[in-house]
Amino acid sequence: MIEKSFVMIKPDAVKRRLIGEVISRFEKRGLKIVAAKMLDISQDLAKEHYSEHKEKPFFNDLVEYITSSAVLAMVIEGDECISLIRKMVGATNPKEADLGTIRGDFALDTGRNIIHASDSVQSAKREIALFFDKSEICPYQMPDEHLIYEG
Repeated sequence: MIEKSFVMIKPDAVKRRLIGEVISRFEKRGLKIVAAKMLDISQDLAKEHYSEHKEKPFFNDLVEYITSSAVLAMVIEGDECISLIRKMVGATNPKEADLGTIRGDFALDTGRNIIHASDSVQSAKREIALFFDKSEICPYQMPDEHLIYEG
């Protein structure tokens, strides 16, 4: 089943020039980036994005960090891509993330774990709607898509 997921490359990864490396990993797995934009997240958007954590002690730190510098927000599409992307991203705590995952290879700290990825279809829909208008999502066919998905 083709899904869309929201993925955000966080300020630490942007500052460390890891955008290309991260995008490359998704593309090499046959996933499609159907929307992407650099932005500075406002306080209000950050609070809405992290609303499920609003009662947790680290909420303010999350908001402060994600608004500290530019991020790259993306919509990625592929066959059951939400679970695949979560596997590729790795555990939230980089010390627990397997080597070979994005966090296992690049993240330094739980609070600076370089990437966010939707954890469910519902979260993906909510997060995509927060960051993108429908007109900003650009579906397209890859020339080798039939090899990837109909193999």
